[in-house]
Amino acid sequence: MIRCIVIDDEPLALKQLISYAKQTPELELVASCQSAREALEVLRREHIDAMFIDINMPDLNGLDFVRSLEERPMVVFTTAYSQYAVEGFQVNAIDYLLKPFSLDEFHRAAQRLKEQFELKYAASVSNVDDDDCIFLKTEYKIARIAIADILYVEAMSEYLRIHFSNGNRPITALLSMKRMEERLPSSTFMRTHRSYIINLKKIIEVNKSHIVLGPTVSLPIGDLYKETFMNYINRKFLTK
Repeated sequence: MIRCIVIDDEPLALKQLISYAKQTPELELVASCQSAREALEVLRREHIDAMFIDINMPDLNGLDFVRSLEERPMVVFTTAYSQYAVEGFQVNAIDYLLKPFSLDEFHRAAQRLKEQFELKYAASVSNVDDDDCIFLKTEYKIARIAIADILYVEAMSEYLRIHFSNGNRPITALLSMKRMEERLPSSTFMRTHRSYIINLKKIIEVNKSHIVLGPTVSLPIGDLYKETFMNYINRKFLTK
């Protein structure tokens, strides 16, 4: 689903946006905001894929707010003034809704968001000639990731969070665990839980129900994955 926020300083208009978003299967409404400043706080703490934003707002208008963002979600502008349409598309808005607009018009805009969202998803992983790195689309940038630096991968709904052993901060990408599992070398990485893929070379110790990858990292072993993981450990086990 597309994680979105709606922004409008007029309470009735905001209420309508909330209602429309909740009636749209493609959208997950994360927050509703009455100002650009409120929206900025949400963007700082949440991963947001799209926003529906009014242009005419008293503190900071929608166009200027979008222009100020270094990392922009997909944007649909809403306004009562048609003269802003050209400016809206100059900042790569996906669509433009002229007030008053119907639920059907809102749905059409959401469908355009979905099409763009799916294109981004399809391009989110790019394999390269050498097998020591991958490229991931994250926060509207493409990041090069050295496979050897991955400590573990964590599932978060439709997203993955990649944690690193070199001290770099985790990154989040729109990708399935299945796709990541297929891409990572099976000789080094193993899925040990519904929510985790670990780097086998980073294991420090194993106890009955957890794998320790570092001083502060202890991950559970899932029942469905325990036999495969223990077979790997037994093959490496040194006895007298």
